[in-house]
Amino acid sequence: MSYFHNKTIWITGASSGIGEAMTYALVNKGAQVIISARRKEELLRVQQAAGAAKVYVLPLDLEAPDTFEAAVRQAITAFGEIDVMVHNGGISQRGLVKDTLPAVHRKVMEVDYFSYIELTRLLLPHFLQQQKGHFVVISSVMGKIGTPMRAAYAAAKHALHGYFDCLRTETWRDNIKITLITPGYIRTNVSLNAVTASGEKLNRLGKHIGGGYDVGKTAQQILRAIEKGKKEQYVGRPFSKEWMAIHLMRLFPSLAFRVFRTAVPD
Repeated sequence: MSYFHNKTIWITGASSGIGEAMTYALVNKGAQVIISARRKEELLRVQQAAGAAKVYVLPLDLEAPDTFEAAVRQAITAFGEIDVMVHNGGISQRGLVKDTLPAVHRKVMEVDYFSYIELTRLLLPHFLQQQKGHFVVISSVMGKIGTPMRAAYAAAKHALHGYFDCLRTETWRDNIKITLITPGYIRTNVSLNAVTASGEKLNRLGKHIGGGYDVGKTAQQILRAIEKGKKEQYVGRPFSKEWMAIHLMRLFPSLAFRVFRTAVPD
């Protein structure tokens, strides 16, 4: 029997990309899945494709924190409890620091960081009460390194690592697990929806993302990391430039800086 059989998993950003692929993979393994994103029509499409009986649609805008408390209550009652919370929704960013408006930094932090920690704060009492739970945080390789044109995005992802590493030290006695996932280039629409320095949509699929690792295979890698209770896991193409970048930063930070500062923006 699958590790995920009859478990309830709540996924944000489930209308496309990694979240959508995880939904299909989890349903195939017998899980019950709550899917959230802004676009209800896309969530309904995913629900029908995955199997309506096992999937509960819960629209959620990560820029509307005043709706989070009600959303958490609704998620818990959907199937009676939540076993795993997958923080996956987010927005990417492209722009030089000198050109990026403060409002863009705030928007990226609101979606990619503050929404995660507020939903975590609201769901944590449920996990503490049942003395089990698992927060899965879809971060990025940019949560471990820095390159040109990504300052706001990298800042939000670095912040996630700090916050959830601290939370892990506080909740391990309560059987609450935390897994930080650091994807490399995955073939999704993430760069299409990235915000530019002025706050407009990029509306361009970068060559690295367009040629990225298969999203279905990525979902399977994430599920294996969850099942094994990994604290942190890179996912994506094995031995890729992104994989090497993480190890270079850890082992030879000065050399890493010299490499990253000449990275060509995508």
